[in-house]
Amino acid sequence: PTSESPLSKVKSAKPTAAAPMGVRALSARATREKILKAATQVFAKHGYQGGSVEKISRAANSVDRMIYYYFGSKEGLFTEVIEGIYRRMNEAEARLSLHVDDPVIALKQVIDFVLGYYRANPEFITLLNTENLLLGRHIAKSPRVAQYSSPAVGVIADILDRGRAQHIFRSDLQARQVYLLIVSTGYFLMSNRYTLSAFLGERVDTADNARAWKDFVTDALLRTVLGPSVGTRGINTPM
Repeated sequence: PTSESPLSKVKSAKPTAAAPMGVRALSARATREKILKAATQVFAKHGYQGGSVEKISRAANSVDRMIYYYFGSKEGLFTEVIEGIYRRMNEAEARLSLHVDDPVIALKQVIDFVLGYYRANPEFITLLNTENLLLGRHIAKSPRVAQYSSPAVGVIADILDRGRAQHIFRSDLQARQVYLLIVSTGYFLMSNRYTLSAFLGERVDTADNARAWKDFVTDALLRTVLGPSVGTRGINTPM
């Protein structure tokens, strides 16, 4: 049976009804969103240094002054781009419906989501690489970073607690370490897919190779978390 994901419960507070927006406000919001969308594409393609205000305004079919009007600076715009990619992953996580009564299946679902999201959204990886090259200075200044921080560690902690209660998972596991293991396996492959493909002599990001990698990661992670009394019996539990 499926159950509402704990991820969605993090955002259970109902927003207050907003007043209808006027024509000018709707137009301003549309312009702002168009600039953000263009900036995401330009920064992902050209990096922070190469993603000039001129390229972004041209891609948005806008003018430079509108970028400064809405975002204050190129740095302010890039900060909102980074916030946006975190927010969209956060929203995708919130739509997960986990089999919380079966911790093995639930953990498989988390792995499937993370690796699948990275593969389907390569700009997420590219932009995070750019921000890490900049020592994380934009996300560190973001007033919204706590709002968009992923609740995935808490979800994994809940899954591990359920697994321990059912005597399926080891008792010494830390949710943070399991989370880091999952995201690192997905992030590394996508971040280094071009160099790895050249080094190994074949594309590592084809559908077949991505599926084989996900299966291997799932197998390796379950072998790590399953308790000694369970062994490898639960690894082949279908989702």
